[in-house]
Amino acid sequence: MASRSLRTEAIVLRSIRFGEADRILHLYTPDHGRVGAIAKGARKTRSRFGARLEPFFHLRVNLHLSRGDLHTVTSADTIDPHGPLRERACSLDAASRACDAVTRLFETDDPSPAVFHLLANELRLLDGDERHSGQAAQLAFRLKLLVAGGFTPQLASCASCGESDHLSGFSGSAGGVVCSACEASAFPLSEEAYTFLVEALGRPLADAPDASLRALRQAERAITETAEHHAHVHLRSLARQPRGAPMT
Repeated sequence: MASRSLRTEAIVLRSIRFGEADRILHLYTPDHGRVGAIAKGARKTRSRFGARLEPFFHLRVNLHLSRGDLHTVTSADTIDPHGPLRERACSLDAASRACDAVTRLFETDDPSPAVFHLLANELRLLDGDERHSGQAAQLAFRLKLLVAGGFTPQLASCASCGESDHLSGFSGSAGGVVCSACEASAFPLSEEAYTFLVEALGRPLADAPDASLRALRQAERAITETAEHHAHVHLRSLARQPRGAPMT
């Protein structure tokens, strides 16, 4: 960011009221990671920004770069407002949790195009189908976020000793699945939960696998403990729901 201005795509992660008429934005960009910015006068009735600085908007923004933590938004054009997901409570909640996970896992301006495109894809999927707001799909997104951040859990063999058989537990501190001989500090991981994790890693986000509620709870614990032990981040718990039911 040596130049005094920057033009970039961005997704609005958070939009916070500030002062009498301004907004502070947390943006995620493909080539500059997470960026903080202030949109002066954004809450005025005749603001040139309109409603496009709300969370989940995919924008093309011009920023005037400051020496501090907050740059200034000088213009913003809408690429995708993601209107359809705002019409369903379950999709809105899932979008909020997706942006929150990105906010917590990726706090710096280190570039990560993979994270940006993963989030953009998640929001597009939430636009198109409320079933994508289910717990299984949200866990698949979180797992892919861990991969994009370099925190991929070990699933092919025991994270402690390398054994490829009798994988019966998961240890966040060890970094993945563990065998029966190394499971002292692990929690039990069912075959169904293990299969879910493997398939969620291997399939496209649009084709996230499903599983029973019990297996999804185990998968969520595995993802959460991986984030806590290796990214030092606590992810918000997902709402509990019957299998196949949308979140409210």
